[in-house]
Amino acid sequence: MKTRKGYTLRSLGKEFVLVAEGLEAVDFSRMISMNESAAFLWRSVEDKDFEAETLVDLLLEEYDIAREVAEKDVASLLQTWKEADLIE
Repeated sequence: MKTRKGYTLRSLGKEFVLVAEGLEAVDFSRMISMNESAAFLWRSVEDKDFEAETLVDLLLEEYDIAREVAEKDVASLLQTWKEADLIE
C-alpha cells in the first residue's frame, strides 16, 4: 500500500484533518478527521510503501497497547482510508 499524493495533514487543536491540495480537489464533505495516533501513522508512512503489519509495529513502538488492540485499530483505520480513497 501507499498513501495517495496530494493531501496535507493539518492540526486543529487536538484533532488532525487531511485536506486535499488544490482548489479542484476541495470537497468539504470528504475531509478526513484523524486523532493523534492516526495522524502519527499517516506521517510515518506518507509517500512510502507499507503493509498493515508496518502500522501495527509503529503503534506498538509508540503506544503501550496490546498487539490485538493495535491489529484491530489498524484494520479499522485502513478500511476508513480505503473507503476515502486515501491509499492505493
